[in-house]
Amino acid sequence: MSQDLKAAALEYHAKPRPGKLSVEITKPTQNARDLALAYSPGVAEPVREIAKDPENAYRYTGKGNLVAVISNGSAILGLGNLGALASKPVMEGKGVLFKRFAGIDVFDIEVDTENPKDFIDTVARIADTFGGINLEDIKAPECFEIEKALIEQCSIPVFHDDQHGTAIVTAAGMLNALELQGKTLETARVVCLGAGAAATACMKLLLACGAKSENILMVDRKGVIHAGRTDLNEYKAQFANETDCRTLADACNGADVFVGLSGADLLKAEMLASMAENPIVFACSNPDPEIRPELALATRNDLIMATGRSDYPNQVNNVLGFPFIFRGALDVRATEINEEMKVAAVQALRDLAKQPVPKAICEAYGVDHLEFGRDYIIPKPLDARLMEFVASAVAKAAVDSGVARFPYPEHYPLKSVDDIRW
Repeated sequence: MSQDLKAAALEYHAKPRPGKLSVEITKPTQNARDLALAYSPGVAEPVREIAKDPENAYRYTGKGNLVAVISNGSAILGLGNLGALASKPVMEGKGVLFKRFAGIDVFDIEVDTENPKDFIDTVARIADTFGGINLEDIKAPECFEIEKALIEQCSIPVFHDDQHGTAIVTAAGMLNALELQGKTLETARVVCLGAGAAATACMKLLLACGAKSENILMVDRKGVIHAGRTDLNEYKAQFANETDCRTLADACNGADVFVGLSGADLLKAEMLASMAENPIVFACSNPDPEIRPELALATRNDLIMATGRSDYPNQVNNVLGFPFIFRGALDVRATEINEEMKVAAVQALRDLAKQPVPKAICEAYGVDHLEFGRDYIIPKPLDARLMEFVASAVAKAAVDSGVARFPYPEHYPLKSVDDIRW
């Protein structure tokens, strides 16, 4: 990052008022009667109604449109374990995206513990405050234990976006790229560099979408995860295959797909050159990808490539998913975000990428034209139609799979945040 951008980022967060979020008042407070209704004595009435039936909290409070964005700061972006308080700017930023793209209110919560049990107990005890919980920037493998326990203990959706948001957007782009390259997920040989939260979730979702486990080779710091290794935890062991491949170079030879969720410059040009005809590379390490697009495209002219960066085509960006996934889940009062809802979000993103792109979106990105193809396999974050496509697909999947407590809303699909019904 340039010095100018660093300075601008610090000024952006500090001025004119520190931070990026505030709390707004949604009811009149102009006179004594308003205040009597807002607080004592009027507030006693909804208290009594909620005590009679906890579901009334959705009717009389902001619970139904409120998501907690929660972290312990143990895996902040690509910066590592910098502690709970240091994660606060990221959690506030997540709140900005929830509000900007899906009209969802957020409280960011930073929990100062790396002990999974303490974290789980803290979050479980405050969960009733919210309509949903978005876990963020928690290191693996603890994040798997934490999410699993909270899903079991909470009656609201719990979603670790570093895992599932990344997986949903990756899967959508991957399926479209495979289609363009004349390949299928069922037969594609996939190499995944990285074995953390995002990598594990990506591969599990690809399996749910039709990939074959025997066609996936996952690579960690020690090499290929194979059946002969004795150093694997339970999360890595599920991807251990019988194979003679031991290195990333071995794994890439003849592979159709490379997914990188690891670190900069780890995919070498010669490894890419050894991949199968019409390869697909998702180099998602940020800010520096596993291979620079310039090098990759100079090495292979039959390549489809995606990164996590906004300054190259095909950005794998979680904002394409999580605001609208929670919007759909909240609007049918889902008890969880299940596999069916994730797959529905994947398909919705795939479908939207194939729609004609309005001129206004092209102008927002400084281009004359966008069309489904090698450089446009996934929608752009500023595409307002994401609300319409993704939220409605997720809501319908929640209803169809039996985890919704409300029917599919009559006012769906939403065109914008202005269509949200309180």
